[in-house]
Amino acid sequence: MTTTDTPLLRVRDLTVSFPTAQGPVDVVKSLDFDLPRGGALGIVGESGSGKSMTSLAIMGLLPKGATRTGSVEFAGTELTQLRERAMRSVRGDRIAMIFQDPLSSLNPYYTVGAQIIEAYRAHRGGVTRRQARAVAIEAMERVHINDAARRVDHYPHQFSGGMRQRVMIAMTLSMEPELIIADEPTTALDVTVQAQILDLLAEIRADTGAGLILITHDLAVVSEVTDHIVVMREGDLVEQGPAERIFTDPQEPYTRMLLDAVPRIDDEIGTLRTTTTEEAR
Repeated sequence: MTTTDTPLLRVRDLTVSFPTAQGPVDVVKSLDFDLPRGGALGIVGESGSGKSMTSLAIMGLLPKGATRTGSVEFAGTELTQLRERAMRSVRGDRIAMIFQDPLSSLNPYYTVGAQIIEAYRAHRGGVTRRQARAVAIEAMERVHINDAARRVDHYPHQFSGGMRQRVMIAMTLSMEPELIIADEPTTALDVTVQAQILDLLAEIRADTGAGLILITHDLAVVSEVTDHIVVMREGDLVEQGPAERIFTDPQEPYTRMLLDAVPRIDDEIGTLRTTTTEEAR
């Protein structure tokens, strides 16, 4: 995963620790990886592997009490050295995160459009509400939400799970980030909708040139959209390499176990990619 250019994201010796009565416990241990500009990286592992803590460490959103050491360099800027105010200008604007459960991320008392509008205006000083509304509608159209000009005024409960995830991706797109981190974005979705969201992430990456980090417990999912895979277990980096090599010639028993544990997504949903019309209504 090397490049002659400076990587968009360069992680070196990243360690995340939590205090316990027995002393600090490392949940991420000396992690190293690079993400080139426009690249797509999958971070894979079972629950407790440290993959989500890695994403939170990158974003500077670790739970209270956690400590982070090592280097997280984004577009030449060392994020670990930024004060919170400066980090807030990076989060959401230059680095955006899509979480597993869009319902918990969306406020049920506000329309989806109002939430996209407020998020956009918070990061774009001097933008009028009318201008931001136009951005929200355009972003919803880009994620293939039909009749976006009308549905921008709908509430989260008026959308299916897959469409709520599209709304969260639209909110992300409105910021035009350089890096998108998607943490288990398809876990709560059925296999048909899962395929649609993965296709959408690949399309967004191709259209915008944004880098992508996809975090999942399912190696089959990352096969759809990533170039490079990092496999984690109990905080350790088990194996990493080009996606094709990981799938055809895994070097570690744990990686082989993950591959054997799930059906290949191409076999399971290969005929379902034409069934997007109903979900997009």
